[in-house]
Amino acid sequence: MPSYLAAYGWLAWQPSMRGFWAAWLVLSFVSVPYVTLPVAAALRIGSTGLDDVARTLGRGPLGSFMLGTWPQIRPAVLAGALLVCLYTLSDFGGVALFRFPVLTTAIQQAYSASFSRDEAAVLAVILVSLALLVVVGEQFARGRAARRIQAAPSVGRRRMTRLGPWTVPAVGLLVLVPAVAVVVPVAVLLGRVLTAETLQAFEFAELGTALANTVLLSAGGAVVAVLLALPIGILAARHRGRLVRGIESAGYLALGLPGIVVGLSLVFFSLSVVPALYQTALVLAFGYGVLFMPKAIGSIRSATGQVPVSLEDVSRTLGNSRARTWWAVTARLARPGIFAAALLAAVSAMKELPATLMLRPTGTDTLATELWQRTDISAYGAAAPYAVALLLVAAVPAFLLSDARAGREATREAIA
Repeated sequence: MPSYLAAYGWLAWQPSMRGFWAAWLVLSFVSVPYVTLPVAAALRIGSTGLDDVARTLGRGPLGSFMLGTWPQIRPAVLAGALLVCLYTLSDFGGVALFRFPVLTTAIQQAYSASFSRDEAAVLAVILVSLALLVVVGEQFARGRAARRIQAAPSVGRRRMTRLGPWTVPAVGLLVLVPAVAVVVPVAVLLGRVLTAETLQAFEFAELGTALANTVLLSAGGAVVAVLLALPIGILAARHRGRLVRGIESAGYLALGLPGIVVGLSLVFFSLSVVPALYQTALVLAFGYGVLFMPKAIGSIRSATGQVPVSLEDVSRTLGNSRARTWWAVTARLARPGIFAAALLAAVSAMKELPATLMLRPTGTDTLATELWQRTDISAYGAAAPYAVALLLVAAVPAFLLSDARAGREATREAIA
């Protein structure tokens, strides 16, 4: 659920929502999965041994949690908080719809208001500096947390605990997140689409064109992202050392680059170096690739690392070259992970707004830009079909991504 899509749903229901609190509400709830997913993974592999020891020494439930569980999940919480900070810093659509001025909206206004982009460049440097400060702060805090965890014993067994009178508040809190981030916007979307006024004024040809552009451009961006991530992912999976870690870390730096900054830099580059490529699909696909390459690196590295080196050695002893060995053995077994990386990049590219607004070819609109153009002038009824189409088309690669992960698990079992 992109922030601008959730913002559209809330604005269509409550047009009076404006300013900081509206942007804070939507961005906070949309960003919750960035924290819950890594924390849930950390809890699955964690231990309750220290909690049990603390309880036997007279500590209460909260005190035991802070002594036993919190040190184990703190790195995951920090990693999720980093993603939330970077997502919030780079967000454009949500804050723009709520009319709350931030650096991303100022960069867009400076870019659109004048032929001179110097002011936009200065603001972009400030935004990147803030993002890098967040990344460095998270790495420092994570390093301290990791040193503390090393002394914690990994013993104990999981157990279920009945919440008793806290069951209703706990369930209410769990339901609140999807209700604010998904249920309300989707319900408003469907209500808008099914009105007779919207159906009569809707033009299916425009939707079909925007849908085709979205699929083609996101697919091109996914291909570029995988091509950029493949060397880094393979190198990180097969080699160790400071140089390799440095290259891998450099690949992840794009996480700290907001889409509007990448779009602005590619505008400067194309106009200065290759003017013929300015506002072409190739530059937009490359921008997608740079933005979402970090999301592909992890999946490719994990999938490649699961392929035993012994299989590659056997292939080499049979006379195959390194390239043929990689294509016939490694790439074939790691294919589910590579496919998952491409799908993850594609579904992210479908929802990207600021870079698309800056880099799209003249006259080319995607579902995201069509939605933005209509919501920006408060034409919520006309925007509803594009919002629903964006949700549906983004759900397809998300469904395929789950299948790809299942295939990766099957590949791991087959190798074992």
